[in-house]
Amino acid sequence: MPTAKILAGVGRFQVYFQENRELFERLAIRQDPEVLFITCSDSRVVPELITSSEAGDLFVVRTIGNIVPPYGTGAIGVGAVVEYAVRHVQVGHIVLCGHTDCGGIEALDEHIDLMREPHFARWIDYARPAKTTIDASGLPEEARHLATVRKNVLLQLENLRSYDPIREEERAGTLRLHGWVYHVEIGLVEAYDPENDEWSPVAAEE
Repeated sequence: MPTAKILAGVGRFQVYFQENRELFERLAIRQDPEVLFITCSDSRVVPELITSSEAGDLFVVRTIGNIVPPYGTGAIGVGAVVEYAVRHVQVGHIVLCGHTDCGGIEALDEHIDLMREPHFARWIDYARPAKTTIDASGLPEEARHLATVRKNVLLQLENLRSYDPIREEERAGTLRLHGWVYHVEIGLVEAYDPENDEWSPVAAEE
């Protein structure tokens, strides 16, 4: 059985459900989220908490290192979510959110045993080009983790654009992609501005 804390949480949810029955009855009929939120599996990164969202607001996929394998790699799980979110749910925005202190990014500096962790070792290779770029940039060691996290967000956005539904809807102007980084130690969320090639805190109007 799960821990007592989790079981108690289920009990509290039952109370919350009853208090918000109208919302859940509406969601039982259909969902209509505007945003596909792609982020890391890290337990400290909670999309609904970071965005103060309710049930039904976000369509979510979580992977180690917020990685999106490029189309055609054979890793179909994330691609299936992308296709469904764009073709069926018809989201208008995709947020790809990395975070500081990311274990997946840190693992790029380690030797991962292919015999013991074959899936993990192969998975994080989809983020390796980000590390390679930052390592070659000449940045001081203490600045490289955040720089690699940011670069990985941009890399995974480009991987997203390898999927036909993404390219088609972006060209049509019905879909926008956003790169975010969540700073777990201070609660800051920053967004990438492609026009100015810079990161800045997410503003309320965004």
